Amino acid sequence: MYGKAGLTKFNAFRFLIKISVLLFKDFLSQRLQRSLPGKEAQNLMSPYPNGTDPSQLTQEIPEPEEYRNSSVLVPIICEGNDPEIILTLRTMGIKHGGQLSFPGGGREGDETFEETALRESREEIGLIIEQVEILGLMSPLYVNHSRNMVTPVVGIIQERQEFTPNPNEVEEVFTVSFSELLATENKNLEEWELRNRKFQVPFWDIHHVPLWGATAMMVSELMELYKEFLRIKESN
Repeated sequence: MYGKAGLTKFNAFRFLIKISVLLFKDFLSQRLQRSLPGKEAQNLMSPYPNGTDPSQLTQEIPEPEEYRNSSVLVPIICEGNDPEIILTLRTMGIKHGGQLSFPGGGREGDETFEETALRESREEIGLIIEQVEILGLMSPLYVNHSRNMVTPVVGIIQERQEFTPNPNEVEEVFTVSFSELLATENKNLEEWELRNRKFQVPFWDIHHVPLWGATAMMVSELMELYKEFLRIKESN
């Protein structure tokens, strides 16, 4: 049991955590309304062909009628000083099967990006969407081989919940802390063969399946925003 002094310190610690969470949420909700790091941040985790300069990566974006609009939910859990994101391992045998991703999918009808991301998250992992606070959108990312323009929707999960993954789409649901993603020892670069061509592929080694590709590029932008928040926090 806590003594009176111990309980006071514990309550003070919980109060500081709550303030930190509120500051981060406020920062993100405001920051997502302004110009974002975009391609510069995404390209930090973009695969690139051998012999090319990753800082010079360019991409041709087709006309809007030539691609499908999709969105994913970037679900963040803020219960302490170290936020976490929720990721899924896609079921083998489906598109992008065996890869790590955010829950999400193609836009239907007149849905907004937020509505698509929430609907897909409910269908894929059983997310209780009423417990999600949408903060805003990150930079869209065009995925060449699937011809999808993917818009990441950032949401705070207000209460930790038990997920019920749809086995037809999701094999596993798990969380990764921001500190793990910031740790340099968890970032790697390897040569892979992709579509009959050799690439240098940056990835996070935070699961038995590497976190790479489009999802890693979206996470990269989120981490750049978080580092910006930490710099502001430390300067105050």
